Amino acid sequence: MKVLATYNIKGGVGKTATAVNLAYLAAASGARTLVWDLDPQGAASFYFRVKPKVKGGSEALITGRRALDRAIKGTDYDNLDLIPADFSYRNMDLELGEAKKRTRRIDLLIRPLAKSYDYVFLDCPPSISLVSENVFRAANALLVPLIPTTLSLRTFDQLDAFLDEHPGRKKQKILAFFSMVDNRKTLHRELVEKVTADRKDVLATQIPATSDIERMGVHRQPLPAFAPKSRSGKAYAELWAEVVSRL
Repeated sequence: MKVLATYNIKGGVGKTATAVNLAYLAAASGARTLVWDLDPQGAASFYFRVKPKVKGGSEALITGRRALDRAIKGTDYDNLDLIPADFSYRNMDLELGEAKKRTRRIDLLIRPLAKSYDYVFLDCPPSISLVSENVFRAANALLVPLIPTTLSLRTFDQLDAFLDEHPGRKKQKILAFFSMVDNRKTLHRELVEKVTADRKDVLATQIPATSDIERMGVHRQPLPAFAPKSRSGKAYAELWAEVVSRL
């Protein structure tokens, strides 16, 4: 089982779209796939048309009063399940702070699912927090969407610095990629070219800035499900192939 986390300290960079679309592609290839929506906004749950309600809330899951596998819901797609988020997840940092092995709790909850799934995607909220530290422990790879702007790249450097300053954390494979790229903009082209030349952990595939991705919220479906031949649909397929080749 591979655990892949879509993560960035910065919000609005395409984490949820990445988790939803790549999980769909993994499942469509025949892999048994689970998405755990860790964001209290519950956007991944919304896209998959799953009610954003967790019995007992995040506290029941973190404390073990409710087994994680009992929170799993089916989706409309073969091989693809979801653990939804609800607004109780806003308290997950506090609950982890009171738990035993507080930086490994999410990893310990996921591991019993290894016989049931080939891939687990963690759709993470934007922050650097105790939830983040748990994700760093649990994930085999961090999928980091980057917008080609100075502030987005600054948070990428902050992530690097945090992992370097905490040697006790597992140094996962970081797989960053550019999203929301508009090649008509000179700054976008220049930043993409510079960063991909300087860093081996930045993938070659770029996700373009298109309205098709925004339409995911209208259709409440993964993009490859309703527009597989669109420019962005093809880009996500290329991204997934590149991620698999790096794992």
